[in-house]
Amino acid sequence: KKKETKAKTMSQKRDRIIYFISTGLLTAMTGVSAVMYFFKFDDVSATFEKLGYPSHIVLPLATAKILGLIAIWTRKFQTLKEWAYAGFFFDFVLAFLAHYYAQDGEFAPAIGAAVLLLVSYFFEKKLP
Repeated sequence: KKKETKAKTMSQKRDRIIYFISTGLLTAMTGVSAVMYFFKFDDVSATFEKLGYPSHIVLPLATAKILGLIAIWTRKFQTLKEWAYAGFFFDFVLAFLAHYYAQDGEFAPAIGAAVLLLVSYFFEKKLP
């Protein structure tokens, strides 16, 4: 029984480490993009327009990314956290598709972000 408890503790520790690393990297990627949306608005707007999106969604999307990150790191509002994960998932899928169809070769960050998001989501579910 002592070995089972130790194995469970080690498993929980591993799960926490994976969660925090994946969520931290996701936060870094998404946070950098949100900051870039604010401070390099003209460049980002031009890219959005090349991808077929209107430029007026850049600032609301940046704001939504920041609020989504806050929701993911907050442990009090589970429903809000679920919506944030879902919103990021759709954002990353749409970003991948937009870059893929534009054939600009810039779709890899969207895939990386989606992988980090899924790892973060599934390991968040394992946290006590």
